[in-house]
Formats: sequence, structure tokens, C-alpha cells
Amino acid sequence: MDIQATNTTLVDDDCGADLVQADVVGPSLPPDDGVQRCLQFLSDAGLRPTRQRLALGQLLFLRGHRHVTAERLYEEAIMANMNLSLATVYNTLNQFTEAGLLRRIAADGIKSFFDTDTSVHPHFYLEGEDVLVDVADGLAFSKMPEALPGHEIARLDVIVHLRRKRVM
Repeated sequence: MDIQATNTTLVDDDCGADLVQADVVGPSLPPDDGVQRCLQFLSDAGLRPTRQRLALGQLLFLRGHRHVTAERLYEEAIMANMNLSLATVYNTLNQFTEAGLLRRIAADGIKSFFDTDTSVHPHFYLEGEDVLVDVADGLAFSKMPEALPGHEIARLDVIVHLRRKRVM
């Protein structure tokens, strides 16, 4: 991904590092629609559009609904010639999650997936394949449990773990 910055200003990110905040454009071209949509998306969420957030935001939000891990997004960033560390990817995913742009799904207790669809919906986790997919529409709950006294239900995560059938 060839990104060139114009109208740059130095800003401090949430980790104390100086970053370049910029209007991002292609080489000598006006900003494209995807970059503008991502800039607006970040701005609407109250996030400064730093170079890292904008680059990762384009990978995440301009490719349709996705479930990604930090490691997978890092690999995509490297393949797109982005100069980012894995720590930056983790930090950015956490910032996007806190801003409500992503939903964290802990499928196996070790690895987290980040879902670009933040609505309440169930998932299948394919054990041994490290894949998370949405369950097709039609799953419904007839009754939710009551919250404990003094508490409220914050969210509902339903993950159905699947494994390949063993052939005998």
C-alpha cells in the first residue's frame, strides 16, 4: 500500500510515541473514496486518524465483514508494505475495540478474534483450523437468564465449537 502524507502535523499517540497525523493521499492524486471513508469512520469514533490507525483501518473496514486475529492483520500489513510492529497492531485493535469499531471474540481462551460486525450474533469456531465464522441467521433464544442482583447483562457471546468428524 503506497501511502503518502500531505498536510502533516506531529501528534502524540496514546502510547507516548510521536506520530504523523496526516491527510493521506495516493502519490500526487486526490484522496480516494476509501481513504476518505476510513478517515470519517475514525473521526466519527472519536479517534485521531494517525498513520497507523488509518492504514490498519483500511485493511479492516474497507474489505467487508471480517474476523481477524492480530497476527493475521499484522501479516496482511507486512504484505501491504506497511512498516508496523505487532505491538502497534495489538494496540490499534484494542483502541478500535474500546471505541466500539470492533468486537473482541475470545474463541478458545487463548486467541482473540476481532469482528468488524459489532452487533450481537453467534459464531462457529473451527477447532484445529483457527477460523471463526458467523452462524447463519435463525439462531434465537427464547429466554435470557436474569442478571445477578446489582448487575446487568453487558453482552452475550455465543460460540459454537466445531471439529472435523473423525473418519472410522
